[in-house]
Amino acid sequence: MGLGFAIWLLTIPLARAEGIQVKMAELVSADEVYNLNADLDITFNETLEEALKKGVQLSFVTTFELLRPRSFWGSDFVRPLFSWADESIASVERHSKLSYNALIRQYQLISGSQQQNFGSLSEALQELAKLREWQVVDRSLIKKRYNYQAGLRMKLDVSQLPKPIQVNAIGSKGWNLESEWFRWTVTP
Repeated sequence: MGLGFAIWLLTIPLARAEGIQVKMAELVSADEVYNLNADLDITFNETLEEALKKGVQLSFVTTFELLRPRSFWGSDFVRPLFSWADESIASVERHSKLSYNALIRQYQLISGSQQQNFGSLSEALQELAKLREWQVVDRSLIKKRYNYQAGLRMKLDVSQLPKPIQVNAIGSKGWNLESEWFRWTVTP
């Protein structure tokens, strides 16, 4: 029974947990700016899929920040005691909107001035989860003698939902779709 049970467990498809997770992020120097490239994993729960199918547009905010840690002891190699002392070098947001058009049976993704249509939700989410060449910081703001702390996160912007849904979304887990901050050190 033990071996048979273990084999049976291996044949059960594993359900992916809903949410947003940043898998990889990097800053790439290009001409006079630094671009952000990142890969995320976005999985909707049943509540979000159903709302989308019923015509509710979902808005997402992707936030990037770049900080220069400061030290109270005159050395930039010593981490400060309080994060409020960090110097903000850049903080930018990118807004995206995802909707479903039942008439043509396509998902529409709008990111900045770019608009794309997809035949399936999984294709639309794959595109939403892929950030490429997003200009986030001017190169002149980054000095070679410092290390920087970069951060990235994405979340569903419930404030952009229709008002009746916002009331339900406030206390509902089904509408809470947000990644943790993904942080990494940037050394120019």
